[in-house]
Amino acid sequence: MKEAYKLEHTAQEVAEWMVRELQSAGILRQEQAVAHIRAHFGERFIYVNENGNESIDKEVKKIFKKLHGGRAAWERDGFFWGWV
Repeated sequence: MKEAYKLEHTAQEVAEWMVRELQSAGILRQEQAVAHIRAHFGERFIYVNENGNESIDKEVKKIFKKLHGGRAAWERDGFFWGWV
């Protein structure tokens, strides 16, 4: 039987997924991450920033940064994270 859908996810779980995705693909594009997070973790982890772009919850990004420990960097022009 399939595992039951989990109704309440945490920012920690989302950040851990982000790190796993970055580890496996070597890059994590914001647009793809937003779509995956919305579909698998819920709308509450997405917001529209001051530039009108969809972004990932600030608490999620804070935990993500702690988990990757400075080994990943945000590429502003390309809207993705990659290993440094």
